[in-house]
Amino acid sequence: MRAPGFWSGGGGIAPLLLSPIAALYAGVTARRVARPGWDAPVPVICCGNATAGGAGKTTLASDIASRLEQAGTAAHVLLRGYGGRLKGPVRVDPEAHSAADVGDEALILAALHPTWVSADREAGARAAIAAGAQAIVMDDGLQNPGLVKDLSLLTIDGTYGFGNGRIIPAGPLREPVAAAASRCQAAVLIGADEAGAQAMLPPSLPVLQARLVPGPEAATLAGRSVFAFCGIANPGKFFATLQESGAHMAGRATFADHYPYDDGDMETLLKEATALRATPVTTRKDFVRIPQKFRAAVTVVTIRLEWSEPRQIDALLEQAMGVVPQVELAR
Repeated sequence: MRAPGFWSGGGGIAPLLLSPIAALYAGVTARRVARPGWDAPVPVICCGNATAGGAGKTTLASDIASRLEQAGTAAHVLLRGYGGRLKGPVRVDPEAHSAADVGDEALILAALHPTWVSADREAGARAAIAAGAQAIVMDDGLQNPGLVKDLSLLTIDGTYGFGNGRIIPAGPLREPVAAAASRCQAAVLIGADEAGAQAMLPPSLPVLQARLVPGPEAATLAGRSVFAFCGIANPGKFFATLQESGAHMAGRATFADHYPYDDGDMETLLKEATALRATPVTTRKDFVRIPQKFRAAVTVVTIRLEWSEPRQIDALLEQAMGVVPQVELAR
């Protein structure tokens, strides 16, 4: 689905009309997160957010799993597998599973780390631990009570923040910002705070700064005409990344988040790119949803996380792993 325009702000009558439903939604969420979860015998680290849609959780989860792996810890990633038909628990195999099976994020993560899809997070964690996981990194799940978390990070997209600050369906929030923040040890602000998100956070919550940087593929597009297409929560961010890398945007197309491209979609997109004499370019998340026979014709631009102060996240991970006593970070 596409997020309604009023979720981004600007007022209007729709949020007011939907506020009674939003209040019910918030109440249901509050009751759900209050339920006790399973206390796993290994550390559980959750990369969550307060809003529906992308905030950079998958990129953050991958970065954290990599940091744990570099420290010698067998980290497994656990997620619901949004958009996939399999309920799990199942270990994701990029060679055997498709986005229709496990969702696009799971395929991206599984190419880099041991990854599990499970609607029941406890069952997924148990399966991962039985397979040798020494730590569980959750991509999303802040509002899921299935597991006790040793470290929860509130992921925030700096360009979007918390939207209009209202609860679903009146806005993009899954729960009040204060409620989500109260269960987190730190926030991770990805990109400049263009939406005033920090002002909505508790003053005591540390805010770690990071930004998304393109992979090496972006440099090869400098000076070239590209036709960019994507179905992600914030397409503008992808287009801006290409322009900042020096690519000439000959054309663009946007689709709903997690959009499942079919043969007709790809034929149309590639014809348009050809007419513009431009290179068709998309995100890694979109690429795994493209039918296999069209992938060779499309260039993928990957992204990674770059921290302003890497030592801050490393300190929190060491604390979660029980390596060091509790640390205090300046806000």
